[in-house]
Amino acid sequence: MARRRQIYEGKAKILYEGPEPGTLIQYFKDDATAFNAQKKGTISGKGVLNNRISEHIFTLLGLIGVPTHFIRRLNMREQLIRQVEIIPIEVVVRNVAAGSISTRLGIEEGTQHPRTIIEYYYKDDALGDPMITDEHIAAFGWAGQEEMHDIADLAIRINDFLCGLFAGIGIRLVDFKLEFGRVWDNDYPRILLADEISPDGCRLWDMTTNEKLDKDRFRRDLGGEVEAYQEVARRLGLLPEGADNAVLDLEKHRLSKGK
Repeated sequence: MARRRQIYEGKAKILYEGPEPGTLIQYFKDDATAFNAQKKGTISGKGVLNNRISEHIFTLLGLIGVPTHFIRRLNMREQLIRQVEIIPIEVVVRNVAAGSISTRLGIEEGTQHPRTIIEYYYKDDALGDPMITDEHIAAFGWAGQEEMHDIADLAIRINDFLCGLFAGIGIRLVDFKLEFGRVWDNDYPRILLADEISPDGCRLWDMTTNEKLDKDRFRRDLGGEVEAYQEVARRLGLLPEGADNAVLDLEKHRLSKGK
């Protein structure tokens, strides 16, 4: 079997050359990082769960007309995706105060925002992914005005859909990160949703207990990361039959750790 050519390796995924022009293979790793890779670790099986969760969400978004780079899942850890020109902007959609916005603005974590907030960050690990404005994006040519309109519209549409999806399974969508890319139709650029949507890039809280079902369990040394990711997959109906022993029992986890 011919060795695949690696195109890129990030903190959580590896991109390989795809089988056809204009395609890539996206491989999901078990590596976990936080605070711009200052904290590193491994969450066993995370890549498998994120691959399946992201496939499910991207498929559903495609069905409601959101254009994405996703083509199909290849195996437990890999997806076939369209090759896009990544726009160097992380789009963060916030529904509830948590993380950096609580720290920056002194808003108590868990406070419902009066309206959905969209923030933009420049994708540069060396700079710590600094927060930017529309003015920066326009001035430095990272995306055109029409592209940013499309991105903002898609972000709100995705948020509305995901809030409903997760609320239906008892999960509160606190905030999440999106990345977008462009493909060219002749001289006209089209915006596609790229990267992934999984507990790695979302804050997901149980609506009854406020237990964290996302990577904050790793960031904050809470433990139970695998169980949390499994619980999200279970509620979405993605764990196979007979996987009942994989459901999240954080109370049992705390007792086992003496917390």
